[in-house]
Amino acid sequence: MRRYGVAFLAAVIGIPPAAAAELPSRKPGLWEVKMVADNRGPGLVVQQCVDEATDQMLQSSAGPISVAACTRRDAQNVGDTVIIDSTCAVGGKPATAHAIITGSFDSSYTMTVTAKGEALQAGINMTVTGRWLGACQAGQKPGDVVMPNGVKLNVPEMQKQPQKRFPLPGDLPR
Repeated sequence: MRRYGVAFLAAVIGIPPAAAAELPSRKPGLWEVKMVADNRGPGLVVQQCVDEATDQMLQSSAGPISVAACTRRDAQNVGDTVIIDSTCAVGGKPATAHAIITGSFDSSYTMTVTAKGEALQAGINMTVTGRWLGACQAGQKPGDVVMPNGVKLNVPEMQKQPQKRFPLPGDLPR
């Protein structure tokens, strides 16, 4: 679960909000989002407080490959289904992702993603489900993500902060 949390945060912090423009916005309010990848543990359940602007930012991170790592992203609407095919690079090696999104962005939806590539070993099959819970809770603001351990992060505020890097051995005083 810790790996999902780290991957989720890394994806959310590093992706511009315009990347998910082809997806309809979810209904404003509090959403429960569950991400489960085959054979990779129990998954991750978070709560997201969204409005239209922060929803696009948070949706751009859904899936196993960062939108920023993709050179091509084609989305098409087929009835009530959104299909997204992406060509990306993971660890400098080619990868592809195919996502199918069904349901309602007003109440509940399911997204299935299949990602393949040299750096992804056996590939990744991921299911993301979202369920609208109602209005955001008191004290929450759009962009807040509540992690399973109760830690609350605000994604827009995190994106405003300069990216910090871990010190390298040459950075440490001798």
